[in-house]
Amino acid sequence: MTESLGKLVESLRLERLDKELFRGHTWPPREYKTFGGQVLAQSMSAAIQTVGDDRRVHSQHAYFLLAGDTSKPIIYEVDPIRDGKSFSTRRVLAIQDSRAIFTSVMSFQVAEGGFEHQDIMPEVTPPEELENDDDYIRRINNGAETKSCLDTLPLDFRSVHKKDLDNPVKGPPSYGVWMRANGIMPDDPSAHETMLAYMSDSHLMGTSMLPHGLGYRNPKLLTASLDHGLWYHDSFRADEWLYYDISSSRASHSRGLNRGSIYTRDGRLVASAVQEGLFRLYD
Repeated sequence: MTESLGKLVESLRLERLDKELFRGHTWPPREYKTFGGQVLAQSMSAAIQTVGDDRRVHSQHAYFLLAGDTSKPIIYEVDPIRDGKSFSTRRVLAIQDSRAIFTSVMSFQVAEGGFEHQDIMPEVTPPEELENDDDYIRRINNGAETKSCLDTLPLDFRSVHKKDLDNPVKGPPSYGVWMRANGIMPDDPSAHETMLAYMSDSHLMGTSMLPHGLGYRNPKLLTASLDHGLWYHDSFRADEWLYYDISSSRASHSRGLNRGSIYTRDGRLVASAVQEGLFRLYD
């Protein structure tokens, strides 16, 4: 495991303060608001630590309430709503300065068999034939040490169709990107579940802005994640290539709706995500 990935994995484990109370910190360091994927993953980590080892998370539904302060820790309060024979439900509240900044509800299930079907994974360029997104950004900026809107050092993102963040071109509301942790992670399934939650917040909202030629670096653009839904369908490893197939079906009232399907290299649909984001353009 690389040093940067190790630090990210550790930041998603959380410090347990009490039976249902946890504390998390921001990593990598950021100069602006807390990355939404961080609170998604940390809240999932808190909930996982309060359920039995025989149950795995299968869904998460979350609302982003306030921007998090990256210089301060985040406290996570877990409400153990229910433990049934097959399912457990947990509600998590993320708090900074005595204010709720994020809330999430998660469901856990005991493993069982059943009927199966899935969408077919699109045929796309394999990741080995694609340039790493951070390398691409440095190249088009003549080697300058610039970063994308996300700090991706511990992660490897390789977009099928690259975007120029400074001069975006209008295009269809669809996007595809390969992603994985940049190193070998522990075998603990919860580490991979929380890491995928972290990664699932990447590229979603930007897809709804593609038809309008908007990018995160536009100084007149205000963006914010509003809510996020995540479903896990099957087992996976976050340190192996996963393909994120994203589309936006609607934008209206300054909001864009985005849907993503996450496939393993061999075409298994292992997770689905839905997010609505706010984007406003000011004069």
